[in-house]
Amino acid sequence: MPKVVISEFMDEAAIAEELAGFDTLYDPGLVDRPAALAAALGEADALIVRNRTQVRGGLLAAAPDLKVIGRLGVGLDNIDMAACQARGIAVYPATGANDGAVAEYVVASAMLLLRGAYGASAVVAAGGWPRNALMGREIAGQRLGLVGFGAIARETARRAAAVGMAVSAHDPYLSAEDPAWTPPDGPVARLSLAALIAESDVLSLHVPLTGETRGLIDAAAIARMPRGAVLINAARGGIVDEAAVAASLRAGHLGGAALDVFAEEPLGAQAGQIFDGVPNLILTPHIAGVTRESNVRVSAVTARAVRRHLREI
Repeated sequence: MPKVVISEFMDEAAIAEELAGFDTLYDPGLVDRPAALAAALGEADALIVRNRTQVRGGLLAAAPDLKVIGRLGVGLDNIDMAACQARGIAVYPATGANDGAVAEYVVASAMLLLRGAYGASAVVAAGGWPRNALMGREIAGQRLGLVGFGAIARETARRAAAVGMAVSAHDPYLSAEDPAWTPPDGPVARLSLAALIAESDVLSLHVPLTGETRGLIDAAAIARMPRGAVLINAARGGIVDEAAVAASLRAGHLGGAALDVFAEEPLGAQAGQIFDGVPNLILTPHIAGVTRESNVRVSAVTARAVRRHLREI
């Protein structure tokens, strides 16, 4: 009977329904116990992970019978794809299952940061009444710039257009003739990266972490953003220079930022010190694509793909 190892959290109902009949080890704490994970993979045919399990090197060597990997999400930078291909290990990301969750995170973060009033509870409860200081901006009429225009960015564009934003995007891998640029909600302006950075009131990142995108939004790029602009990174850590974001927010050039991903994950206390006391900043623990609803969808899609592959071999 094929053995399936699941090293991070997923919907347990999906495990019961889609992986019934398989010898399944579900232990979401395995990601933090490398030796135990390696031991569990000794006779495993399948492995299901999120983004924290680093499927490369020694971990792959510990799984000589591994035939398939299910990825509870879409990013594949934690999986050595070349090594998997060389060994004939199939990899199935949960493409499309959490697009809406990320899109909602981006638009909601933009609303919060542009308005800038929702952190006033303690001041108001203490008798303060800082109305003038909290006069923020409406999202309608602002320009959203999307770096990358894949499926998640397109979902974000649809939601942004619905609340009255103008939308631009940069994607060098998408031709000018692609119908994605003219969706039913209205056309999306196709800009160079330099123009997108310079013209966007809200800049949201939707690209994988590669040699080309690492450090893409550095101090120089942030300086070219309009004063008061908002930066949102729910893509991958390492694309943005986190220290430069903190410095720009302190200096008052950036008007706000939401970071859901970090170069170091989990964000250690020492690394996190750069954000201490930074204004109009939202930090979340790589959760943009994870809602109760998306977890059910992602889990079902992933478990189904793994089941199908194991039954076909």
